[in-house]
Amino acid sequence: MTCLNATSRLSMFKRCQVLVRSVSCGLLFGGWLVAGAAHAAELQVLSAGAIEPGLTAAASAFERETGHVLRITFNTAPELRKRMQGQPAFDVVIAPPAVIADFAVAGQLAAARANVGRVGMGVTVRNSAPVPDISSAEALKLSLLDAQSVVFNRASTGLYLEGLLRRMDLEVQVQAKATRYPDGASVLEHVIHGQGREIGFAAMTEILLYQGKGLQLVGPMPAELQNYTAYTAAPLARSSQPVLAQQLVGFLAGPVGKPLFVAAGVTD
Repeated sequence: MTCLNATSRLSMFKRCQVLVRSVSCGLLFGGWLVAGAAHAAELQVLSAGAIEPGLTAAASAFERETGHVLRITFNTAPELRKRMQGQPAFDVVIAPPAVIADFAVAGQLAAARANVGRVGMGVTVRNSAPVPDISSAEALKLSLLDAQSVVFNRASTGLYLEGLLRRMDLEVQVQAKATRYPDGASVLEHVIHGQGREIGFAAMTEILLYQGKGLQLVGPMPAELQNYTAYTAAPLARSSQPVLAQQLVGFLAGPVGKPLFVAAGVTD
């Protein structure tokens, strides 16, 4: 039997202490990972497309802060209504107030909700196209009459523009040279690959997202004609994660989420 002197026994004792601490830390860290995985949740979010840049940034911040995962589906306002029919498997919906009000009347939403911001309309042309004058309502009217083509969507932005053209007595003239798409992204792709004196109308956030890809922002609509679409976030009454859904809604309108929307062109 081998005998150990005091120094050897002390050295072995210290090595054992290190080993025990290492094993304990490994078990503890592994426990944290297991616990984290067990408590991580996945939220399904249905959102209007105009706020995509801001929501994408805010969603990333929420995931980093909480460890939960967001799955976001973007649609136009008319499509949001279709997706919400029946018993949709979403936890949070973000849409214009009028759409949110319809969902609330149908009993689809929980009581709490929050405003995440509003988006104005902008005017865009491709990089090589003449820049139209939109400095005033009259200037915009003349530019629309001079344009060879006018491109806009069938969602919130396009519906407002329809009414504006009627009020400006331009409906007949513009209708003859108008191209319509279901969403803003398709409008901007058309403008990028267009030709001649073509003018596109879309949400400011969408135009800013496409700058540097072949088109330029002429500017926002003249102040007297500008239209802002507000967006409200609300948890669904049938959410499988009601507490977490409410947490997300509060986060989007809170001190971390809100500045990310503003930075993407979604104003207060």
